[in-house]
Amino acid sequence: MRQFGVRTTRREEFVDITPQVAQAVPADFEGAVLVYSPHTTAGVTVNEGADPDVRRDMLAHLAALVPEHAGFRHAEGNSDAHIKTSLMGPSQVIPVTGGRLALGVWQKIYLCEFDGPRQRTVLVQPLAAGEGA
Repeated sequence: MRQFGVRTTRREEFVDITPQVAQAVPADFEGAVLVYSPHTTAGVTVNEGADPDVRRDMLAHLAALVPEHAGFRHAEGNSDAHIKTSLMGPSQVIPVTGGRLALGVWQKIYLCEFDGPRQRTVLVQPLAAGEGA
């Protein structure tokens, strides 16, 4: 397993981590990689990387669905971040062929920060073809 750090700069943002994930893939690897955020207030997603308005729209609509201040009982005041992380999920599995991420033309991998700014950790675990079969 490999890991890398990500420093976020805002309370909520999507950080493109595609280059760091690609660098963590072994050369000529065949299979998939699990990309995992070991945090309860930061998730991982795959989505469009060409138009930054997609990320803005996603963040805006997540904020509308789960407002920051909605009378939550959690004492830390970040219940919205926990809920948004659960909606996005903590991980993604990305196919790999010939040591390269098999993403679509417009796809990027994002760390979804919902309680920043913070220093985050992302884990990348290669999964060889045939594992779990």
